[in-house]
Amino acid sequence: MSAFGNIGNAASQSSDTTNVLSLASVLAEVLTNNPTLKAADARWEAARERIPQARAWDDPRLGFDQRAGRFVSVPANSFSDEKLMAEQTVPIAGKNRLRGDAATAEAASALEELRRKQLDVVSKARAAYFRLANSYKQLELNRRNSDLLKQFAEISRAKLTAGNGSQADVLSADTELAKLDEAQFDFQREISEAKIELNALMDRPPETPLGHPEELKFQPADLSLSDVEASTLSHRPELAIAQRNFEAAEARLAAARKEWLPEPALRVEADRYNGAAQAVSEVDVGFSINLPWFNRAKYRSAIRENERLVEAAQHELEAARTEALALVADQFRAVETFHHHTELYQSKLLPLANQNVSARRVAYESDKATFLEILTALQTSQDVEAMYWDHLMHYQTALAQLEALVGTDLAAGQTNSIPEHHHEH
Repeated sequence: MSAFGNIGNAASQSSDTTNVLSLASVLAEVLTNNPTLKAADARWEAARERIPQARAWDDPRLGFDQRAGRFVSVPANSFSDEKLMAEQTVPIAGKNRLRGDAATAEAASALEELRRKQLDVVSKARAAYFRLANSYKQLELNRRNSDLLKQFAEISRAKLTAGNGSQADVLSADTELAKLDEAQFDFQREISEAKIELNALMDRPPETPLGHPEELKFQPADLSLSDVEASTLSHRPELAIAQRNFEAAEARLAAARKEWLPEPALRVEADRYNGAAQAVSEVDVGFSINLPWFNRAKYRSAIRENERLVEAAQHELEAARTEALALVADQFRAVETFHHHTELYQSKLLPLANQNVSARRVAYESDKATFLEILTALQTSQDVEAMYWDHLMHYQTALAQLEALVGTDLAAGQTNSIPEHHHEH
């Protein structure tokens, strides 16, 4: 609700109304083009490619021996002159499978890192969009107030001419108009800063033109701290990362404990004797095993190392949970505070300020109120409406930051909530 009725509405119309910049379109472009997200996506793809590498068997080995020279006389078919050998280690202990499990957990952690980047970038884009919308609203409010004050200034001049007014009233009106004109430069600077930030997040040149943002609307979110905390434990990327790191550490520990187990290498050999007419004179098969028991210190040290890494990962998981709940509780209070302020200004203070200006205007036009009284009422009304839009901007920004901390959309039905972003692979 405007504090000044329909006065100055024509001046408040923006030239960008035919080119609306929606928050949904901004977020879609940010998620598509932001270079930070592209880098995180590439790191996740790289992590996924480590899984088949970790699960793979050792490379097979192929060998060939050729007699280079013989310095004694031997009968034909008594010694081999060529030998071809193929060998493959068989991972019967399952160490490669455990290494694959660790790589899978690390890839899942990289995906959660990507989600964290998405949440942070989306939160920044939403905050910049809300600042842009608020700055446009403050500029519109400034211009409406200027138009209204000009009307009062004209009334004051008319009264002065008729001998019923004072020069001080006219000077006061001109002074307030000059202040409003000066404030316009600050709002225009804020608009420029928000546009530059949005363009950067969308990977555009800084001066790329943007449309006019949609007007901010107060849509209270029905939230409880217990529900928010439950959602945090289920969706916060940092908790998922810590959990995946713990799983990876456990898999590496299990693999380290299996390093004690030897793994056989199967071998096939084909020999060709000297002077033989056949391509292959005989075929041998065999196997060999590694003997890890002779390197006890190495493998025991590896087990102890991985046990400490599992312990560290478990502590990090517990610390991540504690930190998450603390951050969310603090941000939830911020959302509650700005929700209270916005609701109070919308339901009580703004209507009262509007009524006060209307009453003072009628009284002034009938010479029952001084110009100072109507000027004070006008300034109060301007401050109240400006503060309302500021509180609304801070409320929506705080809600966006809370959703980024939690990792999911908390305000069902909100048009400014976190969008879904799927990867097609």
